[in-house]
Amino acid sequence: MLETIWFLVWGILWAVYFVLDGFDLGLGTLLPILGKTDTDRRTILNAMGPFWDGNEVWLITAGGVTFAAFPRAYAIMFSGLYTPLMLLLIALIVRGVAFEFRHLRDCPYWRALWDWAMTLGSFLPALLLGVAFANIFQGLPLDTQGIFQGSFFSLLNPYGLAGGVLFVLLFALHGCLWLALRTHGELHDRAVAMAGRIYPILAAVIALFVVLTVPLTGLLRNYLTNPLLLVLLAIPVGCLVLVRKEIQKGAGWKAWALSAGLIAGLTLFGVTGLYPNILPSSLDPAASVTAFNAASSTKTLSIMLLVALIFVPVVALYQVWMYRTFSHKMDERDLSHDNAY
Repeated sequence: MLETIWFLVWGILWAVYFVLDGFDLGLGTLLPILGKTDTDRRTILNAMGPFWDGNEVWLITAGGVTFAAFPRAYAIMFSGLYTPLMLLLIALIVRGVAFEFRHLRDCPYWRALWDWAMTLGSFLPALLLGVAFANIFQGLPLDTQGIFQGSFFSLLNPYGLAGGVLFVLLFALHGCLWLALRTHGELHDRAVAMAGRIYPILAAVIALFVVLTVPLTGLLRNYLTNPLLLVLLAIPVGCLVLVRKEIQKGAGWKAWALSAGLIAGLTLFGVTGLYPNILPSSLDPAASVTAFNAASSTKTLSIMLLVALIFVPVVALYQVWMYRTFSHKMDERDLSHDNAY
């Protein structure tokens, strides 16, 4: 029972991370496209400035849960997927440095350098996370010893790359809708227009990803065994349909919330289909790493559950306060503030 609870917590934490960090990864990726002037680019950076590092708390939390609740899965994941995970870490570090260094010199070349660092440091994590989760859904080449028999390039298969493109587009749309929420005028209109252009491409990629998922993964097994679980599909499908209408209306809070629901719904649909596997093996189903053969002791999971019940709501409340305080429409005062980027 505890193993199942922690598997659900693990999946929810990844969904929360994708929703919250997704919009700033998307905005960073689109920085050169949406930001026509230095003022535009500063506005975009400050639109995500108060949130980006707090959002990454959920990445650390999801990784921490994997380490503490499912240490065998953590060990296999971080040894087998060492190269993509190191690339992900380096990209996130470059992105963090770009935030802090860009405004230190009023030189066009200096700022252009860190703008591209921001773009690369945002695009790569989105792509790598998509590639990683698509490969997990598809199954990794793990032998009976839990040793990864593939390579970094074997992860870049058509289904893995489709997952990477899907994540980049999901986050890009989410970022455009966030920028529309926080800006006025031309930049706001540009963000809405970009969201409108991304939407049909994203819808087509989602359809392609779903079509590929049926023969290439075992995700539908749980849904065919328990048809009631198909209700979960209503969340991403409903959000995908409705978000288009909200974009056409001008992209307010409802559009961003629907985009968040789309990301969370797709993540939870995949995680539910994966259960009880955390790292399914494509070589031998018996070699799969599951929530049961990778879990910590019952005592450890019990203590972790008590700690999580106390502190996760505290972190969530803090973030709710932060979003309520800093998610207003921006103006010149936000760019002239001492702590502005």
